[in-house]
Amino acid sequence: MFFTLKPDRRKMRFLPLIAATYFMVSGGPYGIEDILGGAGFGKAIVILLVLPLVWSLPTALMIGELTSAIPADGGFYVWVRRALGPFWGYQEGWLSLSASIFDMAIYPAIFVLYLGRFNPGLTAGWHGYAWSVAVVLVCSVWNLRGAPAVGDGSITLFVLLLAPFAIFVALGFWRGLTLHPAVQWGRDGTESALSTAILVAMWNYMGWDNASTVAQEVENPQRNYPLAMVASAVLVAFTYILPLAAMALAGLSVNSFSTGDWMTAAAAIGGPLLGLAVVAGGAINGFGMFNALVLSYTRLPMAMAEDGILPRVIARRNNRGVPWVSVLLCGLAWALALKLPFERLISIDLILYGTSLLLEFVALIVLRIREPELERPFKAGNLVFACSLAVGPAALIAYALYASRNERVLGSTSALLFSVAVALLGPVLYWLTVAQPARRRLAEASAAD
Repeated sequence: MFFTLKPDRRKMRFLPLIAATYFMVSGGPYGIEDILGGAGFGKAIVILLVLPLVWSLPTALMIGELTSAIPADGGFYVWVRRALGPFWGYQEGWLSLSASIFDMAIYPAIFVLYLGRFNPGLTAGWHGYAWSVAVVLVCSVWNLRGAPAVGDGSITLFVLLLAPFAIFVALGFWRGLTLHPAVQWGRDGTESALSTAILVAMWNYMGWDNASTVAQEVENPQRNYPLAMVASAVLVAFTYILPLAAMALAGLSVNSFSTGDWMTAAAAIGGPLLGLAVVAGGAINGFGMFNALVLSYTRLPMAMAEDGILPRVIARRNNRGVPWVSVLLCGLAWALALKLPFERLISIDLILYGTSLLLEFVALIVLRIREPELERPFKAGNLVFACSLAVGPAALIAYALYASRNERVLGSTSALLFSVAVALLGPVLYWLTVAQPARRRLAEASAAD
């Protein structure tokens, strides 16, 4: 008689993990339109080919090792706290959660943008804000059903989102092979337009560490995480590059091509029905990304609450293992931030996220040195190779800092200065909420003795 282990249906499986990671990072070709507008076909494809090698792959390898070694809910926050101590763990959590305020306002806005392409009246006036709030509400309720429900739903959304682009790519390549239209690979552009293209590409390739925060809710994380990271990195690159290549070979122009213009390109290649299908995919993109990122971000307050940094009530879970208090609090915070014009503040999001990412690379190296005997089912090379992984991401983050020096937000304040101010608020909050209360308790205990 042979016995087989049944999969734990309370945990996310391998394919749902890939689909959820895909939405946490990409959500399809939507969002890369401004890369074309700033760089043209040739440079855009080069940027999208090179960035995975120097930005995505090193990050995926780092995450694969740390998740296989320390598969804990809270993910990157737990790694940094273990390697560098509670102060830096707190900063990792603060940087990620503050970045989420800017990041999460983008996806309901994308949903509303594409919904309005069906009928502008649907999103006119207060209706647009109502739809954005509905996205927050529905995704929060969906997440209360648990990580497997989000992962399984991500597979369905993934298929629905990319089906129109599969047709788009096939028709574009067929048109190029049969009609041989003139291909406009190059485009004259300014230095600032090219810089914008690089920053937008970085934003479209970031977020690989987000899936790590639900490690305890994933089936066999030591095996599945490293494989899912690499598979997702390849998948994201292909779903960015192939539509651009198809569009170029079909002879379409990139003049005035900007966010939301995939509908125009699809209609030009496949007719109005394909254009509408791509619009529907854009709405799915905004919804699917928000839904997957709710899963990720809400585990951070839970893990910090379990460590006593935040109130214990935030760590409460329902019978599906979902931190329901954290889901509700985060959902409320994101709903309140929807009216803020953060959807354009990619530089701020990049700087805050990039700083937290560098802390994760430091944690990888420190744990290699301090805990050489730690079991690592997946290991990203020797120590020298592990150190080299941070070079590419660090250089790109430095470039993002340099490029944002003249970008203005909130009046005359630069994006760089605003981001630094938000980051420096983390140590102040740590001193007020953790260090000072701890000293007070220690003093009271000493006085009692």
